[in-house]
Amino acid sequence: MDPLNSLQDLVRCILCETSEATMYCKICHIHLCKDCEEKHLSDSSKVHKVVSLKQYIITLSNPKCKKHPTKQCELHCEQCNIHICAQCVSSGKHSGHKQVDIFQRFENKTEVLQKDLQELEKSIYSKYKEIASNIPVQKTDLCKNSQKLTTAIDKQGEVWHREIDTIITNLKSNVEEMESKHLVVLNKQENEITRTIDEITQTIAELKKLLNSKDVSLVSENKSRNAEFRRLPPKLKMSLPNFRPQEIHTDQLIKQFGSLSALSFTTEEQDYSMPPQGAESSPPDRSLMDEPRVITAIDTEYGLYGVMCVNDTEIWTRGRNKMMNLYNLRGN
Repeated sequence: MDPLNSLQDLVRCILCETSEATMYCKICHIHLCKDCEEKHLSDSSKVHKVVSLKQYIITLSNPKCKKHPTKQCELHCEQCNIHICAQCVSSGKHSGHKQVDIFQRFENKTEVLQKDLQELEKSIYSKYKEIASNIPVQKTDLCKNSQKLTTAIDKQGEVWHREIDTIITNLKSNVEEMESKHLVVLNKQENEITRTIDEITQTIAELKKLLNSKDVSLVSENKSRNAEFRRLPPKLKMSLPNFRPQEIHTDQLIKQFGSLSALSFTTEEQDYSMPPQGAESSPPDRSLMDEPRVITAIDTEYGLYGVMCVNDTEIWTRGRNKMMNLYNLRGN
C-alpha cells in the first residue's frame, strides 16, 4: 500500500471543498489546493507555513504495532479501534472488519480536533466568560440593593420613636443575612464557572500541543470534551428583596413598621447551540426584568402632573402649582 498516494486521492481542499488538496498549512492544520493557497496566505492575522502535502505526509511516521512490535501499522480497524499491521490483517483476526488507511484516519481525526479547538476558542470559552462576567454585576446589584434597603430602614427609623430601635436592628440583620446567603450561592457558581474555564483553557492548550505533535497514536486516542463543555451552567436569576414602609399606627408599631420580602433564588437553564461553520458569534441579548423593582419611594407632598428622569439618581417633578422640583433618590 502506498499511503502517500492513497491519501492524496481522498483529501480535498478545505476552502473550496472540491479541488484535490496538494498543500498543507502547518500553522492552521488545514489542507489546501494550489488555487486556494494564495487566498490563505493573504490572511495576515497570523504567519502561515504552507508546505506540499507530500512533504508533510513524509514527516509522519507509522506507529509500531502493539501486537507485532517489529512491524509498522498501515491500517486502522474501526471495530477494534486499534492500529494494525499487515501481519494482523493476514492473521484473519480482523476479517470482515472495516479497515481504513491510518494516515487517512489521522487526517480525519486532525480535522475533528481542529473543529473542537475552534469551537472551544470562538464559542464555548466566550460563553463561559460571558456568564462569569455577569456574576460581579449581580454582586454589585446585590450590594447596592442592600445599601438602599438599609437607607430606607434608617429613614423610617428616624421618623419613629426610640421604642422601635430593636425592630430596626433586627431588620438590618435580616438584610445582612440574606445578602450573606445570596453571596454564598453567587460565589459557588462563580467558583464552578472559573474552574470550568480553567479546564477549557487547559484543553485548548492540550489540543494545540496535540495538533503540533504529529503523533498519530496520541491524536487517534484523544477523546473530545466538547460535549461536556457544551452543557453550560444554569443562569442564576435574582429576585432581590425590597423594603415596604407602612403608615404609622402607634398601637401596631411592630406590624406596621415594614417588612422585607423573602429572598429567593431561581435558575434558568441555558441552551447551547452549535455555531454554523464560519459564522461569527453575535453579541448576547440583554434580557429585561420580569417584574419592575422598587428602588425607593419619594413623598412629594402634592399631586403629580409630570415626572422626568434626569439620570440614575435625580428626577424632575411638576405639581398643581406649576412649579418644577428636583429630587434625588433620598427624596431631598
